Amino acid sequence: MPKPLSREFFSRPTLTVARSLVGTYLVRDNGTGTIAGKIIEVEAYVGPKDKACHASKGRTARTDVMFGPAGISYVYLIYGMYHCLNVVTERVEFPAAVLVRAVEVDGRLIDGPGRLCRALEIDRSLNRLDMTIGRSLWFEDRDVHVPQGLIGRFPRIGVDYAGEWAKKPWRFRLRTEQDREIRKGTKRKE
Repeated sequence: MPKPLSREFFSRPTLTVARSLVGTYLVRDNGTGTIAGKIIEVEAYVGPKDKACHASKGRTARTDVMFGPAGISYVYLIYGMYHCLNVVTERVEFPAAVLVRAVEVDGRLIDGPGRLCRALEIDRSLNRLDMTIGRSLWFEDRDVHVPQGLIGRFPRIGVDYAGEWAKKPWRFRLRTEQDREIRKGTKRKE
């Protein structure tokens, strides 16, 4: 039976954690059942100098969780209506996290952090949850190795205010079959 990913997994450099999360599973136990989604897309936010990172403006009540131990959930609300799920990475007092942007559940793509949280019933009540113990919300490695070539790197989304930091290729996405065919030149780009 798969076990939750360990604190050591999340204590590594944020970009390493982000890339390693693609292909693992996000598991949500809401008390009445369990939903597991294969992680398709994530974004990395790396420390106080990263202008796209919430902690770049300092420690606040909202960002305090990012300064804590790795493997803890950081769930926040944007636009007053959409929750977003992150997991804290690296070391205590260095604010970094990975945002989960898309999962696939039973062959259905749930794309976008707000849609993902709505589908998996993730809200701020799950903020500061230890995701390494396997209760309510956690990540699992189900022994599915994703080769490096199947993971694309792209600029982050929705952080234009961060200037040059917005262009960092810190969004990692599992390539689709169509993407792979286009890259090989076997399929015409529409």
